[in-house]
Amino acid sequence: MIDVLVAGGGPAGLATAIHAALAGMEAVVVEPRAAPVDKACGEGLMPTGAAALRALGVTAPGHPLRGIVYADGRHRVGAEFRHGTGLGVRRTTLHAALAGRAAEVGVKLVPGRVEGLRQYGDHVEAAGMRARWLVAADGLHSPLRALLGLELPVRAPRRYGQRRHYRLAPWTDFVEVHWARGGEAYVTPVADDLVGVAVLSGERRRYDEHLAAFPHLLARLDGPAATPVRGAGPLRRRVRARVAGRVLLVGDAAGYVDALTGEGVSLGLTSARALVACLRAGRPQAYEGAWRRLSLRHRLLTEALLAARRRPGTAGLVVPAARRLPAVFAAAVNALA
Repeated sequence: MIDVLVAGGGPAGLATAIHAALAGMEAVVVEPRAAPVDKACGEGLMPTGAAALRALGVTAPGHPLRGIVYADGRHRVGAEFRHGTGLGVRRTTLHAALAGRAAEVGVKLVPGRVEGLRQYGDHVEAAGMRARWLVAADGLHSPLRALLGLELPVRAPRRYGQRRHYRLAPWTDFVEVHWARGGEAYVTPVADDLVGVAVLSGERRRYDEHLAAFPHLLARLDGPAATPVRGAGPLRRRVRARVAGRVLLVGDAAGYVDALTGEGVSLGLTSARALVACLRAGRPQAYEGAWRRLSLRHRLLTEALLAARRRPGTAGLVVPAARRLPAVFAAAVNALA
């Protein structure tokens, strides 16, 4: 019998499998897509995420990140990370590094999908296999989460993300979050000659139409587009629980607020470690509390920023307020880092 069967081979799923293998468990990942897998993503790891990657024994080439900048065309404020550096890294590069490490530690990758499951007292059956535990790492629109009845209704306005890369040398070692009336642009240097630009908004428009709202940023993007536009959304996902019998949820499948604070992959990596620690301790139910503790600051700060975004009178005050209160902004940045 397999110890841990993972549905989904994204960063959170692969990290879970690697941690399980390093703990002496047999881990199998079921994933329909061939590596490396790309998707719309801000591609920035906070220092905690970069440290979590190192704890897996994974080295991924990218661009070091020193902090975060907020800008709106008139105002600009930045804060450096106090404890280590982050990492800007192409999603495909990160995935290839994780997949390589998984193979190195003995994780088996099976092509396919987990489309159903049966739970018993001491095991789960899914994808023609028996496992002590099934980890649902099947993404933002997790079919397994829906199958288990763990979805909660989302009443907040829907938001969407799109991302493209530009072939040019980064002009900064910071992640830049540009604010405009209709949304945000999230800029991440991911290589010495490549910059990723993601746009986030509740308005469903073409990528170039969104980008036109950021003329100061647009003026810097003088290199050619290096990748096609990729999109994702609706972003918010509310989840009743992260544990259902012998099934545990990790990554975006475990719940998602918004991409605005750029914590998705970092949280997925750190929660993967917590999940396996709970299994090793024989306390799978403790994972719910561990996930809530790990994600608390991220959820609170993201919700606060989204509340400001939803009110036309306050959205334009976010960057000026951060500039007037740099110590508060720095504290918020490092609470997430």
